[in-house]
Amino acid sequence: MTIYARAHTNIALIKYWGKADKQLMLPATSSISLTLNDFYTDTAVTFDATLSEDQFILNDQPQSPIAVSRFLDHVRKLADIKARARVISLNHVPTAAGLASSASAFAALALAASRAAGLNLSPIDLSRLARRGSGSATRSIFGGAVIWHRGFDDASSFAEPLAIQPTLPLRMLVVTVSDQKKAVSSRTGMANTAATSPYYQAWVQANEALISPMITALAEDDFATIGALTELSSMRMHAAIMAEEPPFTYFLPETLRAWQLVQEQRRLGIPAFVTMDAGPNVKILTTAPYVDVLMTALRPAFGDRILSTQLGPDAQVITKEQFDDTESAITSQG
Repeated sequence: MTIYARAHTNIALIKYWGKADKQLMLPATSSISLTLNDFYTDTAVTFDATLSEDQFILNDQPQSPIAVSRFLDHVRKLADIKARARVISLNHVPTAAGLASSASAFAALALAASRAAGLNLSPIDLSRLARRGSGSATRSIFGGAVIWHRGFDDASSFAEPLAIQPTLPLRMLVVTVSDQKKAVSSRTGMANTAATSPYYQAWVQANEALISPMITALAEDDFATIGALTELSSMRMHAAIMAEEPPFTYFLPETLRAWQLVQEQRRLGIPAFVTMDAGPNVKILTTAPYVDVLMTALRPAFGDRILSTQLGPDAQVITKEQFDDTESAITSQG
């Protein structure tokens, strides 16, 4: 039986950067994210006893199955099966460009593989499973606003949805500075920051302190606080990255240009705040009434490299027809 699943990427408002336990993929701090509607991964999984090894195809291109096989081993252990699997993924996200493609990829794989193996895990158990592939995938099991509890073991480190006032029309503008593969992966970058940056432990403590006020701000429709905490967490993270050995930054000149344009708009009274993950691309948090104003301000510098998106849904099982539609869309874009 083939199971098809879709999971959407997420962008952290309060960041995840660094592991407390590499084997269990436990984070150094808790984190809070928004799941985004327009970036997602569709994945099909079939367990087949005739296969001698796992197979992995991404956007019609055969890939090394090592990371996927390592993750599928967790599924096989839970389901008490030995069969190898055929995994076909369609990534509607630029891979390795700071837009959290691994989050949607492993969340979709967790759902599709667990169902194909005969498991029916709860959403929280799915988030624990997804974490074993990619930390941020923990959060992509859920839609809307999500918290990932850092925990101290496998059972206590999981994600769950957070309450947002329905009157808060959050929007995210994604400015694609570069869609090329990052020079330093997130996994490598966070390990080096944790090991060598003199600011890292200070960042861990300061970042964890932002969790409680962000939960309150989301629940109380306090966008000014949501935005300020979002920008603070991101820039503190990148400051720690810049101080690692050897010094490094994901920023490109256009990254700074986008941030400056947002600051100019904020001085004019437009509620907009910048956040960045491990890559040069800039995400701008705002609310629905100000999307057009910001798009107009950014277009002279970035043209059509700006996308407006809203909050996305939970990871879900989809039909073969939906999977085929995604494949057709990716083929036509390519």
